[in-house]
Amino acid sequence: MPPGRILLSQTQIRSRVGQLGKSITRHYRGREPLFLGVMNGALFFLADLLRATDLEAEPCCIRLASYKGTRSSGAVRGLELLDDSVAGRHVLIVDDILDTGRTLSALVKRVKELGAAEVKICVLLEKRRARQVSIKADWTGFKIADEFVVGYGLDYNGRYRGLKQVRALDPLTSSR
Repeated sequence: MPPGRILLSQTQIRSRVGQLGKSITRHYRGREPLFLGVMNGALFFLADLLRATDLEAEPCCIRLASYKGTRSSGAVRGLELLDDSVAGRHVLIVDDILDTGRTLSALVKRVKELGAAEVKICVLLEKRRARQVSIKADWTGFKIADEFVVGYGLDYNGRYRGLKQVRALDPLTSSR
């Protein structure tokens, strides 16, 4: 039995990703952006977003980590793996969720240091909460309450990524 209550259905997600794809296509028309997906959480979102655009976009992935269980560790691991292949490129960072802001802020800083021509952010989810680091997404799928969610790529200790909907994780489930 999948955990928690459904926050976003598969139909809602599909519809919103289609809308985001159209908006992103308008912004990047005539350019070949690099879609930099933050793995593993953005896997499904990145794939669906690419299909929802009408662009010659290049997908690329970086694996970053800052969570253990339901809490941010405060440290972003994996940034050192990003190389100068972003130099001169129009980079769209695609992530599953904007929460504390630490991961996205650190990634934006690193991509700019490596010489990207432009850096934009697209997130599936944005938590309604005070950020620990000031950062805003250029495109947001859904704004949600400050609760731990799983599904559609988001996980709890590696579990529940494959759910077709986004669900609020039941606090009792996370204590197992």
